[in-house]
Amino acid sequence: MQELKNKKILIADDEKEITDMLSEMLFGKGFYNIYTAYSGRDALKIAGEQKIALYILDVNLPDKDGFSLFEDLREISDAPVIFLTARGEGSDKIRGLGLGADDYIVKPFLADELILRMTAVLKRVYAVSEAKEKITLSGVTVDLESAVADKNGKEIPLTAKEYILLKKLWENKNKIVTADALCMAAWGGEYYGYENTLMVHIRRLRQKIELEPSKPRHIITVKGLGYKLVIKDE
Repeated sequence: MQELKNKKILIADDEKEITDMLSEMLFGKGFYNIYTAYSGRDALKIAGEQKIALYILDVNLPDKDGFSLFEDLREISDAPVIFLTARGEGSDKIRGLGLGADDYIVKPFLADELILRMTAVLKRVYAVSEAKEKITLSGVTVDLESAVADKNGKEIPLTAKEYILLKKLWENKNKIVTADALCMAAWGGEYYGYENTLMVHIRRLRQKIELEPSKPRHIITVKGLGYKLVIKDE
């Protein structure tokens, strides 16, 4: 657990009282590497200088909305993201999760709730059991230790979510893994509503590990149930 608490966390919110409160609260819980930003520009600057492990982004920032900031951050980082918003509109939640965010919390929220959900995200992403295996799929090799695919001689890193999903499928290779089970692995107990987001991540994963993503041979959709990682003698 202490290793998770040593991770660098960036809070981007233009309300100074909130960032100060969250920073103090997290510091009191043993999270000592907290960075704060009051604008999208400041957040991107910090992200370019530090290896941030978790982003907590307010949807409403003075220079750009959190969704745009999320897309900019994805150019330089695959670290998990939790959105904070005062809106609470369903469309915002769907948009945030559709982009690939890991969680979404509506203000006002209890401080303990944020810590629990933040810790759950860190555990899901960084406390996965270390795997030494390498998977070979029609000539594409995936190193589960480094979360990198070697496709046609090119190294392609997997995102945290892609890694978790692939590992879950690998642990159940040649068996059907339900969509619920995959969502539970990637997003935890409150996974309802992530089904469309799961489809997006599966599509991106296929692009990285399938030779013909539009005609997948290994990550197979089982209609109405979920997915299966088909492993054949290579």
